[in-house]
Amino acid sequence: MSSQAPPKLINLVRGWPAPSLLASELLSSAAQRVLSDPTVFVPALQYGPDPGYQPLREALAQWLGRHYGVKPDPERLCISGGASQNLACILQSFTDPAYTRAIWMIAPCYHLACDIFKDSGFEGRLRAFPEDEEGVDLDALEESIRKLEAEQGEAHDAAYKIPGKFRKHYRHVIYVVPTCANPSGKTMSLARRTGLVKLARKYNALVVCDDVYDCLQWPMSGDLTPPSEWPAEMKLPRLCDIDLAMGQAKDDPRGFGYAVSNGSFSKLVGPGIRTGWVEGSPAFAYGVAQTGSTKSGGSPSQFCAAMVAQLISSGELEDYLEKIVRPALQKRHKLMMDAIYKHLTPLDVAVRESGLLGAKVYGGYFVWLTLRGGISARVVADKALREENLIVGSGDMFQVHGDEERLNFDSAIRLTYSWEPEEDIVEGVRRLGDVIRQVKENPADSQQTARDERDDDGLKNFK
Repeated sequence: MSSQAPPKLINLVRGWPAPSLLASELLSSAAQRVLSDPTVFVPALQYGPDPGYQPLREALAQWLGRHYGVKPDPERLCISGGASQNLACILQSFTDPAYTRAIWMIAPCYHLACDIFKDSGFEGRLRAFPEDEEGVDLDALEESIRKLEAEQGEAHDAAYKIPGKFRKHYRHVIYVVPTCANPSGKTMSLARRTGLVKLARKYNALVVCDDVYDCLQWPMSGDLTPPSEWPAEMKLPRLCDIDLAMGQAKDDPRGFGYAVSNGSFSKLVGPGIRTGWVEGSPAFAYGVAQTGSTKSGGSPSQFCAAMVAQLISSGELEDYLEKIVRPALQKRHKLMMDAIYKHLTPLDVAVRESGLLGAKVYGGYFVWLTLRGGISARVVADKALREENLIVGSGDMFQVHGDEERLNFDSAIRLTYSWEPEEDIVEGVRRLGDVIRQVKENPADSQQTARDERDDDGLKNFK
């Protein structure tokens, strides 16, 4: 038995911001300002109003209005406890496990969202639909919805819950990450965004958009510029704004709309503050605010919301993103891509270079690889962990739970460049290249070892 110590663990699965990207100094200063003024800290430390901390709603409306070029309206916003908590609230308030027929998830999907849908009563009714180079495959999605509608007919019209006058039940939910998608890194084109809103209106579907990476984009070459100078391809309209611009639908008399933006400060400030927002129509935002847990406990993250309001109002957050976060992610992404071209491309591994088809922009946290030549990504991932102490995300992690057979991703691997130190990003890609080379040279032996030693629970706790 060899006494050689294993190499340093490198985790290229974890989708967290690196410690150097946590806004600790900004939060410390904001907390001191909040806690030194009783006119601020008293409401910040009390139960909050249902729609959330009003100064944050107002400051956030101004910031998002400038960024997306829409009219600021605090009434369109409801403060949340982060994107995951808010997704659960949306499902509690706007779906019914009997009336709502299915959850449609673009595949590959953000895998940790699956359990949120299951907890809301949709176990066995998560449906995968494909994406192409422009994002959502609208024809495939509509064909699947039509087929399900024809199969079920009117059998599921009854509902368990009574929505009341401030909410409604949607027949379908469509879950997407339109910009810098997790895991594929793709950005949905404007044509597909518009088409998806039209499809949602046609089938009484709610499109829930995790818009958590919109402010984390950069050009693939050239200098970074302030968001006010971003090209149009880096400021595509959100689906909720497209929906609003279409006007109120005739069969939506209370004006809830058909698309909502699920935002979060986790990637902008730090996940631990557990603060985010939902933006949609005023009726929808108010309806989410009527979720029972919110009305009982008050708006979530009230104190953190007060701190974030300070950071937005002062301009500190925008400055921090422009000078610290986006340059760091841009550098990390380039380091990973250069390493991929050096160590993986010669092994016939394909990588998506740009987030948006036809543009030279990227963003978010993730790079999606495709292994050619029939190599199993699961075999590669298992071997990488076992022999190189390297954690990567094999494509099967990102299949829709319960509908895995519809779309298979055993030829894909997701890498993350946000978490590990820069030198370990490069070293991790080098190790991955060594593993892929070994698998290509002796595929039968690698597959048998993977079957003998596989630990299906080994990656469950890695985000």
